[in-house]
Amino acid sequence: MDPYSRHVIICTGGFCSPERRGRGLYSLLASLLQREGLLFGADRVKRGETPCLGVCAGGPIVVVYPDGIWYAHVTPELLERIVVEHLKGGRVVEDAVFHRLNAEG
Repeated sequence: MDPYSRHVIICTGGFCSPERRGRGLYSLLASLLQREGLLFGADRVKRGETPCLGVCAGGPIVVVYPDGIWYAHVTPELLERIVVEHLKGGRVVEDAVFHRLNAEG
């Protein structure tokens, strides 16, 4: 199996986002990745969902690995920026980052 360039995990549970808006983002992510040509090839991106990332506030939460970038309060508009600017363009959406797992991210 060919490697993925990045893995995006979206919290779809109800603790950080009681309205469970992460579920809609998870569905939207598939179409955005397809639109931007990120489903196949060397730059392909894997998407995943989880019921909890342990933050319990500020959701929906979206995490990009291996970059270690955590985004909070993600809306459909912000998710589109994350896909276009971060995943495709390689530039972290700095104004939406609330946590970095490493100093290099």
